[in-house]
Amino acid sequence: MSDVRSVEAAEFREAMRNLASGVAVVATGTETERRGLTVSSVTSLCMDPPCLLVGVNLTSETHDAILATGRFGVSLLGDGQQDLALRFAGRDGVKGVQRFETAAWEQGILDVPLLRSAIGALECVLHHHHVVGTHGLFIGRIVATRGGKGDPLVNFKGALRTLPQL
Repeated sequence: MSDVRSVEAAEFREAMRNLASGVAVVATGTETERRGLTVSSVTSLCMDPPCLLVGVNLTSETHDAILATGRFGVSLLGDGQQDLALRFAGRDGVKGVQRFETAAWEQGILDVPLLRSAIGALECVLHHHHVVGTHGLFIGRIVATRGGKGDPLVNFKGALRTLPQL
């Protein structure tokens, strides 16, 4: 059905604003080679082997850094971490290793950056990479996880929000 046209990007973006999604920082590298970005396109993929899928824009410096290292960490953000999410989204103009200066990070067992105050973290080795349009899709095989405390930060209707307490 290649003769069926795709919707315009603006139409697609508007439709997807209605899908609430978790917010995370995906990061890789050590010392001055640390790179990371905010994503809301992380999803579990399969349980055997345990894998997740994350989409990263091809123009992001983090995209090439993940390809170079072959591993990455996913830090799940929680309530009160909106500023950090915006920083790693590039809203303050800071790039590269400077993005890591305003929060406490640790290096996981794969030597990838993990946010200490994250509500959860996963460490992945790169299982597969595929380019679709403007993004690289990374399938990461999960080799370590850790839990944390707090309520998740979500992206909904173009705004960062937290879920109401039940």
